[in-house]
Amino acid sequence: MTIMGAMPQESRRRSALYALLVALAIGVFIYLFFPIFVVAFGAVLLAVLLTLLARPFRRLKLQNGAALTLAGLLLLGVIGGAAYLFGSRLLFDLEDVLARMETVQQVIRAELSRSPLGSLVLSQFGFGGIPVTQLLASIFSISTSVIAAVIMSVIVGVYFAAQPELYLNGFLKLIPRERRAYAEEAARSAGNALLLWFQGKSISMLLITLLCTSVTWAIGLPSHFALGFIAGMAELVPYVGPVLAAVLAMMVASTLGVKPVLWTALAYLAINMLDGYLVAPLVQRKMVYIPPAVWILGIAAIGFIFGAVAVIFASPMTVVLFVLVKKLYVRDFLNEATVLPGEHQ
Repeated sequence: MTIMGAMPQESRRRSALYALLVALAIGVFIYLFFPIFVVAFGAVLLAVLLTLLARPFRRLKLQNGAALTLAGLLLLGVIGGAAYLFGSRLLFDLEDVLARMETVQQVIRAELSRSPLGSLVLSQFGFGGIPVTQLLASIFSISTSVIAAVIMSVIVGVYFAAQPELYLNGFLKLIPRERRAYAEEAARSAGNALLLWFQGKSISMLLITLLCTSVTWAIGLPSHFALGFIAGMAELVPYVGPVLAAVLAMMVASTLGVKPVLWTALAYLAINMLDGYLVAPLVQRKMVYIPPAVWILGIAAIGFIFGAVAVIFASPMTVVLFVLVKKLYVRDFLNEATVLPGEHQ
């Protein structure tokens, strides 16, 4: 009886070990062919977003194709409407922010050069920054490849969203038959975690964008649309992103004097405390909770291994890795009780 009871567990441990080896092989592939992975992972994120937007239409008993079509039209409508209403203003504000950052850098460099200690700092680390013209030129120089990658991600993402089972089953056929059930469990757990992460992150990003835009406007800072947009997008990089957004806002405020800098620092601190102590716990209770140290180490590791571009995808990549480790290693291999995102404790 003991032997019979131990066999399924032993089989599960072997399957988990096999899955971990497959995950390691996938990691090596990602490292060697990272640009391809970025396109594929971007497609997966788009498929998750379309699936999330299609949920209300599916509740109306619409077919999957019709629900995804309406979700795609809704997404295009929101993006197109926002671009029409705020696009030109946002671009103008972003240019203004870059120009003010360059001005602040020049002032700081001039102040540092007046003292021996400051000159030493400049000689060791530099503080010249990148001129705005060079920054814009570098952006436009990579725009063609970026646009091509985005187009490919969109096309592939639509196919993923339209026929998720087809591509999941195709992936599972690469795995031995006796291991497929565990691989499917792991894939569905990661997909569910991404869906929940998208829901929680969308709420947080929208709230931060609205609050930061409002407070920077109330303080009297220029380019408040751009500052709010940057703060919202910075939420994609937990803990690190909000700090960088706050520093950027204070740099813009410094062009107006000391008092705006203080008000900006207090406002961003209050907003992030509100998000961290009230909004995030409420959202994470039903979404995805990952300990802060794991977030920071995951983002740092991904950025170190794959470069600065990977930081854009660091959050969802950390979510997937966190869930797979809990599912394949902690639960299946070590046989320890653990709760995955979406499961009730």
